[in-house]
Amino acid sequence: MINVIIADDHNLVREGIRALLEKAEDITVIGEAENGEQALELVQAKQPDVLVMDIAMPGMNGIQVLEKLRELDLPTQVVILSMYADEIFVRQALQNGAKGYLLKGSFKEELLLTIRAASRGATYLSPSVSESVLTPPSSSSPSPADQLTPREHELLQLIAKGHTNAEIADIMNVSIKTVERHRTNLMTKLDARNIVELIRVAVRYRLIVLDD
Repeated sequence: MINVIIADDHNLVREGIRALLEKAEDITVIGEAENGEQALELVQAKQPDVLVMDIAMPGMNGIQVLEKLRELDLPTQVVILSMYADEIFVRQALQNGAKGYLLKGSFKEELLLTIRAASRGATYLSPSVSESVLTPPSSSSPSPADQLTPREHELLQLIAKGHTNAEIADIMNVSIKTVERHRTNLMTKLDARNIVELIRVAVRYRLIVLDD
């Protein structure tokens, strides 16, 4: 039996994943977490075979959880289930020990296949992200997107949704000064003089998805 913990900050997503996994005879969900800190605590306490985790979560994000798990040298394998197909996220996840990277919207069979592969120590990537990761980096100048950290990507999404600095600080569980510093770094890295330009550049490089 493969013991699994699910970590995602959206209740409906966790419920959907649990409902899917509970239909599999060889998989058991033994816990859920709504942020990175909870995920880390649960993994340490229950040591599941596989952690299915989102990248963008309030507080400690998925990449940071991976880094901590690697430091702790725990046997749990990690499968990332994210809306982000950015090459930088995929590479960072794999470099920090993730055994799978799937996009939300993947077929349910893919998730089951990935969890089973991860439990054996094998790696599986969504076809839509594997090509970019397996292709050698271009020798041309890097995209500004390559300079952003997962934290900055998360902040960019929240800015695009119209959240204020105070709201973002609360969502990301950081101080307003930290949000302001990240915002300044974003403006510098993307060469934007104001929020309108920042959003325009972010859309151009497909760093954010604007709701219709």
